[in-house]
Amino acid sequence: MKNDLRYQLAICLIPGVGPITAKKLIAYCGGVEAVFKEKKNNLLKIPSIGKLTANSIGNKELFETVDQEIDFISKYKINTHFYLNSNYPSRLKPLEDSPIMLFSKGNSDFNQSHVISIVGTRKITQYGRDMCNEIVKNLTDVNPLIISGLAYGVDAAAHKAALDNNMETAAVLAHGLDRIYPPLHRSLAEKITNSGFLITDFFSKNKPDRENFPRRNRIIAGLSDGVIVVEAAEKGGALITAYYANDYNRDVFAVPGKTNDTYSKGCNHLIKIHKAHLAESANDIKYIMNWTKNIKQKPKQQVLFKDLTSEQQIVVNILKDNQPASLDFLVANSQMNFSKVTTLLLELELDSVIKTLPGNYYKLLE
Repeated sequence: MKNDLRYQLAICLIPGVGPITAKKLIAYCGGVEAVFKEKKNNLLKIPSIGKLTANSIGNKELFETVDQEIDFISKYKINTHFYLNSNYPSRLKPLEDSPIMLFSKGNSDFNQSHVISIVGTRKITQYGRDMCNEIVKNLTDVNPLIISGLAYGVDAAAHKAALDNNMETAAVLAHGLDRIYPPLHRSLAEKITNSGFLITDFFSKNKPDRENFPRRNRIIAGLSDGVIVVEAAEKGGALITAYYANDYNRDVFAVPGKTNDTYSKGCNHLIKIHKAHLAESANDIKYIMNWTKNIKQKPKQQVLFKDLTSEQQIVVNILKDNQPASLDFLVANSQMNFSKVTTLLLELELDSVIKTLPGNYYKLLE
């Protein structure tokens, strides 16, 4: 297991290789360890992999950093979540640009039935605080996991409201787990860890640099079923999170305010351009999300297909648990090569078993 972790961490450190390219490398090579054992000439045949990247893959200095990180993970009992492992958040798995590796501390229960993110300005007003407290309090009957970013303002208000109402909450960080930012929220972070978790895709020793926060916002959006913007100016991180959420097909809600209030302009604009539902109360959120206290969700009907080959069945089984799924995800999880999977997908589509979606994503036809 430790050797697997070394390679999983190492692929995150290859210069110029982000989540999309890393997943492509793993899919083409047949596994994360295989990436580092593949010949340079073969790496160069992979789309978007140039000489600089191919040379970086063989750099032994990567593993010096990896071994330091493993020592940190072991010492502080950090949980690791690689995107091909079963403990990776299910809501992030289908996303093409989801992180390869996540680190968490606390009770890392990502896959609860209801998850909502709450974001907004660091300069929260009393109106924003009151609305945040009221919305969280009135969501207790559906008991969602409350996610935010541990920042000043709306983030802190959301975490505190969840804790005050005995609800689980999680903070997504823009830095490694060796520090807390802002430092004044260290006590809040400890309380969050006791009832929920802290999570990041940054290695230890990574500082909360400005360019890190969009990555954090992406995770906040992806981990949830919906995002609530409580207060936001015309520009800022909360709006970035809302736009990520729209890209990920998450529901977005915005609390309206007076047209001349600085920290309602962003919310009002989201509603105006139809990028967010108007949220005057928790009831609006529960209605749109179809979250009700007394109505149980009907179990999904098992999709049965006859006369599938054993290889076709492998692809279908992956899609049952992870749809829509990208082509790279199917290749990596099927343990079959790229050309074989594309052939199987074509066969399944011709047999009306699956449907192709934009961006090389696939889902089962019910």
